[in-house]
Amino acid sequence: MFLTKQHLTMVRTLGVAIVVTLGLSACATYDDDFARVNSRLDQLDSKVQSAAQSAESANQSAQQANQRLDSLEGRVQQLESAPTRKPRG
Repeated sequence: MFLTKQHLTMVRTLGVAIVVTLGLSACATYDDDFARVNSRLDQLDSKVQSAAQSAESANQSAQQANQRLDSLEGRVQQLESAPTRKPRG
C-alpha cells in the first residue's frame, strides 16, 4: 500500500493534532503546580510580614531603652563628678 500525497497530509495533520493535544494537556498539570507555588508564596509573604512587624516592635523597644539610658546618662555623670565623701569613722 502506497501512501498518496493526501494520506501523507492527513497523517501529518493528525500528528500535529496529537502533539498539540499532548502539549495542552501538559499545561493543565502546570496549573496545579502554579497553585502550589502561589500558595507557598502567600505563606512566605505572611511570615515575612509577621517578621517585619516583630522587627518593628523590637526596634521601638530598643529606641525606648536608648531614651531611658540617655536620660540616666546625665545623672551618672553628675554622680561621677561629685566630690568624694570621706567615710565616717
